[in-house]
Amino acid sequence: MRKKRQTITRRQALSTAAKVAVSAVVAGVVAGVGGYYAGAAAAPTKTVASTVTATAPPTTVTKTEAKTVTVTAGAATETVTETATKTVTVTSGATTPAPTGKEYVVKLRPNLYFADGTPVTAQDVVRSIKRVAKIEGDPAWFVLDIIDDVEAIDDRTVKFVLKEPYAFFPAIMAVPPYFPIHPSYKPDEVDSDQTAGGVGPYKIAKWTRDVELVLEANPYWYAGAPKTKKVVVKFYKDAVTLRMALEAGEIDIAWRTLRPTDIQDLKKKEGLKVLEAPGGAIRYIVFNANIPPFDNPSVRKALAAALDRKAICDKVYLGTYEPLYSMIPMGMWSHKDSFKEKYGDHNLELAKKLLEEAGYSETNKLKVELWYTPTHYGDTEVDVATVIKQTWEETGMVEVDLKSAEWTTYIDYTRKGMLGITLFGWYPDYIDPDDYTWPFVNEAGRWLGNAYRSEALGKLLKEAQVKRSIDERTAIYEQVQDIWADDAVIVPFAQGKLTIAYREGIEGVVLDPTLLLRYWLIYKPGSDQVIIGVTDKVTDLDPANAYDFFTWEVLNNIMGGLTKYVPGTTELELGLAAGYSVS
Repeated sequence: MRKKRQTITRRQALSTAAKVAVSAVVAGVVAGVGGYYAGAAAAPTKTVASTVTATAPPTTVTKTEAKTVTVTAGAATETVTETATKTVTVTSGATTPAPTGKEYVVKLRPNLYFADGTPVTAQDVVRSIKRVAKIEGDPAWFVLDIIDDVEAIDDRTVKFVLKEPYAFFPAIMAVPPYFPIHPSYKPDEVDSDQTAGGVGPYKIAKWTRDVELVLEANPYWYAGAPKTKKVVVKFYKDAVTLRMALEAGEIDIAWRTLRPTDIQDLKKKEGLKVLEAPGGAIRYIVFNANIPPFDNPSVRKALAAALDRKAICDKVYLGTYEPLYSMIPMGMWSHKDSFKEKYGDHNLELAKKLLEEAGYSETNKLKVELWYTPTHYGDTEVDVATVIKQTWEETGMVEVDLKSAEWTTYIDYTRKGMLGITLFGWYPDYIDPDDYTWPFVNEAGRWLGNAYRSEALGKLLKEAQVKRSIDERTAIYEQVQDIWADDAVIVPFAQGKLTIAYREGIEGVVLDPTLLLRYWLIYKPGSDQVIIGVTDKVTDLDPANAYDFFTWEVLNNIMGGLTKYVPGTTELELGLAAGYSVS
């Protein structure tokens, strides 16, 4: 995900429409420079057949009438030559046909090495990706649902054969399940505590689970030395101790997650800075439809109708989140307030009617357990759960028992389908409606215990992935959102923004739509070390099984993908790949 070389707009690489160019959905925030999440009513500026916008230094892109495209980086140019070949120079504002097709041939950069000096080959890429598929951990859908085959053509060339001509595949090559990992990882099973890493700016020097992670600069990183030689990540039990550590100078940066009240107070403190960035983080409730009584649609719909989103956002998040009525976030094209249209907001009368239909009353109450995890989404999570409990119990026909478990246990129970109602959050893997819908349904939703199964929804989502225009896809996603609301298995309730606090003198802090903090850009003049404090946890150092946001952040700092994102933008660029062709 980073650096400025040849860049491709993220919409070209991410949009599952095969041939569409649109304006950027999200603008990043870099060290205090304001950005926006697609504005109030962002829509594509236009739909253009086979176009994509590119930025940054001039770069050559070769295309043919057979729709075979070669992307180049620096001197490493891979060219596909067929009839009617045309080469153009891509500069800021220029357009060239978007690569579409089922076959991607990727050429690796020369002289790539793991952090211990072991050479990286195409065989390592293939081994790592096939290992993800074999282990079938939570993020395995990135491989199992998207590619039919992957093979090494030679030591520097990897060939992917996709199930469909997904135009967002360049973005998929930037996610951890596609990162080449060191051969030290166990070949056939999850290796959660393995510290060998991959090809990233840092290597792990020390890791004491839930206490401290020490990273040192990788001397073999292809992009050169990071801004800071040593990064220490300290783990705190709650937001109170995190804030105290920042104010005392024990840490340089307080990140994931401060309480809304802390954010308000820290803005007034001398010697500290607070940076905020609107983004696509969402919160939602999962009803496991495999577990009674949540297999009854009337029960799910009743609880969806009774939910008071405004109370959660005002009382708990103090305005740092807004009520959300769709899984597709506000500001993203195709967003529709389907839940509000169907249920209204805090509609107790409708909730009571639906509960009566399900056989419940004030003397025969619906008794449920609402599960939450106390620190993974910040210390406010118990407050979120409490407000939800109160709003449901206002019906007079529901009794809620709050239960909690730390993240590792929580996600394990969820994966095994043991919990009836859970609270979760979602941070985008790639910014497209597909990423806010597909991963939750049918087999892709295995990480949620397959809570939501719908043949009709699956068919629509697959259709949307390969449609050519935004208009066609929007029409499909509007249907998807209506079905989603009617089923009420996964119920969205809030959309928020990122906030980070740090001491004066810290430079290079970047917040943007990927929601990942890039440690290698951060520095403190006169020091070779930066200390970051978090309340989150690293659950799993194995890309075959890791699928929580903060762990992905760490993996992105000790590993790297074939493509990556330009910091502070919505643009993709080449990473470990020197170029790729599509046909």
